[in-house]
Amino acid sequence: MLLAIDLGNTQTVVGLFNEGQLVDRWRIATNPKRTMDEIGLQLRMLFSIYGSGTDITEAILSSVVPTLTDTWVRMSRRYFGVRCRVVGPGLKTGMPILYDNPHEVGADRIVNAVAAYQRYHCGLIVVDLGTATTLDVVTPKGEYLGGAICPGVRISNDALFDNAARLPRVEFAKPRSAIGRNTVHSVQAGMYYGYVSLIDGLVTRMRAELSFPCKVIATGGLASSIADDSETIEEVDELLTLEGLWLLAERNAQ
Repeated sequence: MLLAIDLGNTQTVVGLFNEGQLVDRWRIATNPKRTMDEIGLQLRMLFSIYGSGTDITEAILSSVVPTLTDTWVRMSRRYFGVRCRVVGPGLKTGMPILYDNPHEVGADRIVNAVAAYQRYHCGLIVVDLGTATTLDVVTPKGEYLGGAICPGVRISNDALFDNAARLPRVEFAKPRSAIGRNTVHSVQAGMYYGYVSLIDGLVTRMRAELSFPCKVIATGGLASSIADDSETIEEVDELLTLEGLWLLAERNAQ
């Protein structure tokens, strides 16, 4: 059984695969103060409650939080007795990276690109709505070309609240109209439709610069809520990163 870990800035998604099938998954808060033992005990408790994780034989980690990477690697060894591969230099991806400096590309962006290309085998734009909003382009040959990085929805919401004294912190939700009739609805209109327009605008510009057609796939915690009003997102796959981790584990199996 494979333990797949997508370690993000705000949340960490943990999945268990058995012979290529996702058995179960959990989303937990990313806490930089949590120790190796706290993480290990939390996972053991989750696995015990749901009757999973009794036969973990390998682990793979995609991390955008360098200060926590080693903690999770050591936790995998101590609590599950397995080596944890880390997505990064030295790991075979099967995907050429055309970035000026390939080492700068976030692990999650590569994992998403690998998973999306494996499924569709065509030109792609992968939109990931997480702590940061990223858009990544994959060529029809399966090369990672590059992309764009924007502040995520929650980061923008927090910045607005922290820097505008009279504006309240509001839930990110679709408002009744793009024209708010009170402050809460006005903020929601700006955040929700603003991000829909941001994604559609960037996708349109990217497509105009490319010499090949692109299918647009969205993933991340907020993908489903935004996709309905997007004119460019064609499909949502919330499991894309976990699927990519499983693929990379298979490609690096010894």
